[in-house]
Amino acid sequence: MFDPADFPEPALIPVNGVELEVFEAGRENAGRPVVLCHGWPEHAFSWRHQLPALAAAGYHAIAPNQRGYGNSSRPVDVTDYDIEHLSGDLVALLDHYGYEDATFVGHDWGAFVVWGLALLHPNRVNKVINLSLPYQERGEKPWIEFMEDTLGGDFYFVHFNRRPGVADAVFEDNTSQFLRNLYRKNEPPGEPRPGMALIDLAGAETPLGDPVMSDSELAVLVSAFESSGFTASVNWYRNLDRNWRLLADVDPIVRQPTLMIYGDRDVIARSERLTEFVPNVEVVSLDCGHWIQQEKPEETNQVILRWLGRQG
Repeated sequence: MFDPADFPEPALIPVNGVELEVFEAGRENAGRPVVLCHGWPEHAFSWRHQLPALAAAGYHAIAPNQRGYGNSSRPVDVTDYDIEHLSGDLVALLDHYGYEDATFVGHDWGAFVVWGLALLHPNRVNKVINLSLPYQERGEKPWIEFMEDTLGGDFYFVHFNRRPGVADAVFEDNTSQFLRNLYRKNEPPGEPRPGMALIDLAGAETPLGDPVMSDSELAVLVSAFESSGFTASVNWYRNLDRNWRLLADVDPIVRQPTLMIYGDRDVIARSERLTEFVPNVEVVSLDCGHWIQQEKPEETNQVILRWLGRQG
C-alpha cells in the first residue's frame, strides 16, 4: 500500500480567479506535461500511483485539486462550478506553467471536464486519456431532465439538483463512514432498492466487498472532506443542465488522439457510439470496478505509458 507521507507537497496556484492546490512530480521533465483530473468525491491523491510512474517515464505530472476540493478555493455560487469555469481553471493552469498544450487525464467527473475541455479549448489539449466515464452525448433534452424522466427523482444526479443541500448534509454528518462505504471493490451484486442510494450508503453500518485503499490512504480523503465539506463538489452536478446549454454551439467531435479505459465491473455504462464522437479513440478494459487507477494501479500505469509511448 502507498504511504501517504510519500505524496508530494502541494503548492497553491492562482488561476482563473481562484486558487488551486496542485501536486506535481517530474518538474525536471518540463515540456512534457500530463495533467491529471480527479473525480467525485475524490482528491488529487487518487493519482498517487500515477504521479511517480509518469515522472519516472519522463513526463511532468500535474495533479490539481479542482475547485471545490481539498484546499483549493470553494466559491459560493453554484454557477461557479460549470464547465466553463472548470475548463478555464485548467487552461489557466497551463498558462501558469507556460505550456501551450498538454495531455489531460480524467477519471469520473474529471473525465467529463476533460471531454468538455477538449471541445471548448481544443488547441490546449494534445491528447486525451479518460477513465470510467465515456464521452457524454448531448441529446435533445438537458441531461438532468433526461435522467429524471428515465431514472427517476431518487437517482443521485437528479436528487442533488432537485433537493439541494439534503444529500450534502448527510455526507457531512457521516463523512468517514460514507467514504469508507463508497471506496469498495468486489462488491456482491444486490437488488436495486427504493430511495436515494448514496444517502443510504452514507448511513450503512457495514460496508460491502473489499476496501480499495488502506486506512491511512482513506484517512487522507476523510480529512480533506471533513475540512471542505461536500457542497462545493456536489455543485458540479448542479451545473449539468447549464453545461448542456453551454455546449450547444460547440463542435461535438473530440479530434485528439484518445485513450478510453473502462473497468469491466464499473457501474457506469459504456458508450455504444464512442467512435462517432471520438474518432481517434483506442479502448482498453481492465478487470476492476469504478476506482480504476486505484484498484489496478500497475496495470493502469502500463496501459497509459504504453499508449503515450506509441503516440510519440
